[in-house]
Amino acid sequence: MANTLSKKIIIVGGGAGGLELAAKLGRRFGRETVFLIDKEHDHIWKPSLHEVAAGTLDIHREGLSYFMLARDCHFTFLPGEMLALDRDKREISLAPVVGPDHEEVFPARSVEYDYLVLCVGSQTNFFGTKGADEYAVALDSTAQAERFRLKLLNELISTHKRAQKGLDDDLCISIVGGGATGVELAAELLEASADLHFYGVNTPGHTQQRAVRITLMEGADRILSALPEKVSASAHALLVQRGVRVQTGVRVAEIGKHVIIDAEGKEYPSDLCVWAAGIKAPAFLCHVGLPVNRLNQLIVDAYLRTEDPNIWAIGDCAQAPWGDSGTYLPARAQVAHQQASYLYRRFSQELRGRPPQQHPFQFKDYGSLVSVGQSRGVGSLMGVLVGRSWFVKGVLARGMYMSLHLMHHMAVLGWVRTFTLALGRLLSKRAAPRVKLH
Repeated sequence: MANTLSKKIIIVGGGAGGLELAAKLGRRFGRETVFLIDKEHDHIWKPSLHEVAAGTLDIHREGLSYFMLARDCHFTFLPGEMLALDRDKREISLAPVVGPDHEEVFPARSVEYDYLVLCVGSQTNFFGTKGADEYAVALDSTAQAERFRLKLLNELISTHKRAQKGLDDDLCISIVGGGATGVELAAELLEASADLHFYGVNTPGHTQQRAVRITLMEGADRILSALPEKVSASAHALLVQRGVRVQTGVRVAEIGKHVIIDAEGKEYPSDLCVWAAGIKAPAFLCHVGLPVNRLNQLIVDAYLRTEDPNIWAIGDCAQAPWGDSGTYLPARAQVAHQQASYLYRRFSQELRGRPPQQHPFQFKDYGSLVSVGQSRGVGSLMGVLVGRSWFVKGVLARGMYMSLHLMHHMAVLGWVRTFTLALGRLLSKRAAPRVKLH
């Protein structure tokens, strides 16, 4: 595992791209060369957060410990949140890590680097919408997903507080944003609410479970507007068929405690609101001295490099050119996956004392898949061999969607560990409740 140049690679952010890069480099060059920094202690595949929010996935079973991954993949994990960057000294500053009782576990530190890769992901963009910070829930992290799940559970098992307010007994859930996250959350909530009555979650004095009404609100003229129209239409039909109220062409202007108001002044009842209408990179990137765009994303060239030749950025926090099209790469997991593989090859060459690869990063779009419940999905697969796209739906699309998660685990853990992990989770699900109610 030794390398000839004794360089130190610091990777900030343990999401899909950052963790895959750290695992691949760590297995080849060792923990004295490869360092991963993240403010969380556990990794979860971000596209799974809508399942955590609905209670159909238990984060305590799904999460992977960074410390365990560092041991198995031979990189060094440094817990902490990046605060600042000193390009002259080639070092980054980390905030202190505190425990549950606010005791200091790790002090504030500075970490030197030879090469720095920033892959700190993205967070929800409220676009300055009035009341969104206070009344809408985002799904950027496991903590936020768990927060929504507990709020949902509390609403379902609450006493007569709604009746005392003179409101009907239906629970109105609003999802602002008809992209993949919004669509998948709506479908997952349907799955969860259909099973709740098996666990005795009923409103006091009623023999039936409390009705759940889900409204998906999208500002464009169709949901999944970034995907082909056939995918959008199929997802729309599936959601409506299963009871979701889909509202397109609705631009949200204000969010209140129990209401959403659109730009035309129309009001929509809402007990719980999830915001899934846009993303931006973390704000601290605006203060590291590197060029960013209006979404706080670091501007990188075709080689994924910032204006500093020793700093790269990948994933949602980077604005990377999409070939010669004049557009930029979308914020998707497969982009981060391919970028991690590209940088792995680039650093491998240099750490072995060879000239690094000279060709720019080229993204291959293999299509998009969207989960519309536990047994259904829709998607468009790009026929890279035959030059056309294939539309898939139903159980086949759902199975392919699930395989994306397994591919991520394989990149990090290898196929043997991934197989045993998948088998163990399959068996444990047969003994676990369908919806987590604790």
